[in-house]
Amino acid sequence: MKNILLPTDFSENSWNAIVYALHFFEGSACNFYLLHVNIFDNFMDGDASYMLTHELLEQNYTKPAKVKLRQVLKRILVQFPSNKNHKFYALTDYNFFIDSIRKHVRDRNIDMIVMGTKGASGLQKMIIGSNTGNVITKVRCTILAVPENAKFSKLKEISFPTDFALNYNIKTLLPISEILERYNSALRVLHVCKKGVSLNEDQRKNKELIADYFSDYKQSFHFLTNKKIEQAIQCFVESRDIDMITMVAKNLNYFQSVLFSPTVEHISYHTDVPLLVLHE
Repeated sequence: MKNILLPTDFSENSWNAIVYALHFFEGSACNFYLLHVNIFDNFMDGDASYMLTHELLEQNYTKPAKVKLRQVLKRILVQFPSNKNHKFYALTDYNFFIDSIRKHVRDRNIDMIVMGTKGASGLQKMIIGSNTGNVITKVRCTILAVPENAKFSKLKEISFPTDFALNYNIKTLLPISEILERYNSALRVLHVCKKGVSLNEDQRKNKELIADYFSDYKQSFHFLTNKKIEQAIQCFVESRDIDMITMVAKNLNYFQSVLFSPTVEHISYHTDVPLLVLHE
């Protein structure tokens, strides 16, 4: 049985991620942990002399959060009444957000975090919102980031962008193979490089290892020439009608421009294509 953590701030964006997770794991036995974190930073604003006691925290933050969590659970049971393989648990916490996520990942033996992502509004738009971005980079757990417009459909094509610079172990890639097997998906391995640059010996070996590991599944390798990784991925996602993008966390330096670009005017897939980030 898988243990899935669903952080929620009770927004429609987080609800969309919950719905996606329930469809994604429809055929799997799962414990779903709905978690709302009352963030410590919010308690520290204002008059420093005002000390929140446990009773005040319980009355002003924890109890209202529990009421909203029960409403979310009721909404789930109304829309997904028939799946007997899914069990739900409501959790509230007051802590620093990342500390709380780490704690529950450890205590609940979480296999995957599924959470919504919505870029900040205004001139500085981010592909990955701050909370989701922090979880991706600071929590060692597989995370599925679900954009605000993502709707679940059968995962026919999974894109795996890589620079082939790193050797991934089997355990890290296991979530990809589980998806490929569950949905009979095709894996599209994407490499983006500058014009005239070829794979070195280590990269060729790592490419062969990936091909060997996924040899039992439908797979293909694609090579695009572009100075900007985000533009190449955009072109590939649109041309192939990609259903999910997956990346390995230790390769995140390579994808900084994709995940944390300060502007997203020309990048559309961030609003409707889920991102699966794998940790070792």
